[in-house]
Amino acid sequence: MLNKTLAGLALGAAFALSSQAFAQSAEPVQAAGSSTVLPYAQIVAENFGEVYPDFPTPVVESGGTSGGFRQFCQGVGPATVDIANASRPISDSEKKACMDGGVNEIQEVRFGYDGIVFASAAQGPSFALTPTAVFNALAAKIVKDGKVVDNTNAAWNEADASLPSQPIAAFIPAENHGTREVFDQKVLDAGCKASGALEAFKAAGMDDKAAAAQCHQVRNDGKATDIAGDYTETLARIAANPQGMGVFGLAFYEQNQDKLKVATVAGVTPSVATVASGEYPVSRPLFFYVKKAHIGVVPGLSEFVDFFLSEQMIGPDGPLAQYGLVPAPDAQREEARQKFAAGTTIGG
Repeated sequence: MLNKTLAGLALGAAFALSSQAFAQSAEPVQAAGSSTVLPYAQIVAENFGEVYPDFPTPVVESGGTSGGFRQFCQGVGPATVDIANASRPISDSEKKACMDGGVNEIQEVRFGYDGIVFASAAQGPSFALTPTAVFNALAAKIVKDGKVVDNTNAAWNEADASLPSQPIAAFIPAENHGTREVFDQKVLDAGCKASGALEAFKAAGMDDKAAAAQCHQVRNDGKATDIAGDYTETLARIAANPQGMGVFGLAFYEQNQDKLKVATVAGVTPSVATVASGEYPVSRPLFFYVKKAHIGVVPGLSEFVDFFLSEQMIGPDGPLAQYGLVPAPDAQREEARQKFAAGTTIGG
C-alpha cells in the first residue's frame, strides 16, 4: 500500500514538473478509442481548430473502445492521451486499471446515441432479422430438437425459414470494439434466451456464468469473421463478398447507403427517429472520458470539451446530427454540460 502511495506521489510530482513544459509545447489534445465515436470527434476537432486558432487542432485516433481505455489508463502526463472515446460505459476492470495507472479522477460525458445495424450489399435481398435468427446463424452452439448441438446452419434460411437462402457470411466487430459488447448483450443474449438455448445450456450442466458465456461464443468455422479494424474494413469485406452481412454503426451505414442495404430488427428499421424513441432494439449511448488531471494543464482541453458539448455541435441541428448522431434529449445535453463544468467525476 505504501509503495502504491509513493508511486502515486511520484507520478503526481512528475506530472506537475512536466506541466509547464506541456503548456509551452502546446501539444494538441489527444483522443483515442471507439471507431463509432471517431467521426463525430473528428468533426468536432476540425471545427474546433477553425473556431479556436490559438489552440492546435485536437488529434483523434481510433483503436476501439477497449484500446482507447488501455491508452487512457496508462497514466497522466504529456505522453498519455487526454480523452478516451467509448461506445459503452467504462467497466469496473478498466476503472481499476486507471487507478493502478494513477488516473484517479475521470469525468464521464454522454453526448448522444447510436444504433447498431446489420447491412448487406445494396443489390442483395432484403433481410428482416430477429435476435433469435442472428443467434441461430452465428452462435457456436444452438438448440435443435431440444438438444444442444454445434451450429451447422449454412444459409440464413436454415437459421430462420423466412430469411433468404443466402449463405451465412457475417463480419462482426472484434472484441476490442464497444460495438461487439453491445452486439453480444442486445443481440446474442436476447437470441440465446428467446431461442431457448440459455435454458438448454443450463440443463446440459452449465452453471449460470458458463451458460451466459456460451451465449456469446460465435462459431469459428468461417461463417463469422471478427473484424479488428474499423467499419471501412467491414465494408471492404462486403465489397469482396456481396453475399456477406456486416455489423455497423448507424451513422456509418447512413453515409454508405449507396453501397449497403440495412436489415430490419424485430420489424423495426433503424433510423435516427427509431433509435431516439427507443423503438429500435439495438442502440446504445455514446461517451467520452476526460482525464481531470489534464484539465487546466493541457492547452485547449477544457475548451474542446465545452465546444464538443455545445448546442452547435451535439444539438439536433448540429453537424453531428447531420452525420448520423442521435442527439440526447434536451435535459440530458444540459446535464452533461453542467456535470463537466462542475468537475463531476465517476462516483463523484
